[in-house]
Amino acid sequence: MKNVLLAISGPSGVGKGTIVKELLSSDDIVSSVSCTTRAPREGEVDGKDYFFLTREEFQKRIQEDGFLEYDEHFGNFYGTPKSFVVETLKEKSVILEIDVKGALNAKRIFPDTLLIMVVPPSVEELKNRLVGRGTESKEAIEERIRRVEYELSFAETYDYVVVNQELNQAVEQIRGIIERAKLKG
Repeated sequence: MKNVLLAISGPSGVGKGTIVKELLSSDDIVSSVSCTTRAPREGEVDGKDYFFLTREEFQKRIQEDGFLEYDEHFGNFYGTPKSFVVETLKEKSVILEIDVKGALNAKRIFPDTLLIMVVPPSVEELKNRLVGRGTESKEAIEERIRRVEYELSFAETYDYVVVNQELNQAVEQIRGIIERAKLKG
């Protein structure tokens, strides 16, 4: 069986992070730790949740071609360290929890990348989840909701679309996708 590079995308609040945490209970899958210029949220740990960089540090890495993909949204940079992915794929499968542009860039560089879009049962349900998190202002939530249509417009370019109506069901569906991809290798 081969190791796979898996990019999971979807609108903010759809449950990507929770799904990824469940998938990581398998010993042969790791999550890529992204770099970001945004401030840590309460409880986030540098090097575990993200590598928190200054804008200057991030831009230096861009100049050094140090990212598999990177993007700026919501006023901050986010990027996947290229060296981490290349080295880790030698031993384990890698999950990238990234936005649609980043996922498409990863697929361009690594054509075997599996693209999975996680979508909400409805936009109203997504809005309820964002409000329920209690981590963002009303304005930030509204901005994220406006971005949903844009992100969902890329669904047809993805290999799989998984509706996160019920967490365990979504996780098992994605586990099945990963296992089938490993067997193809």
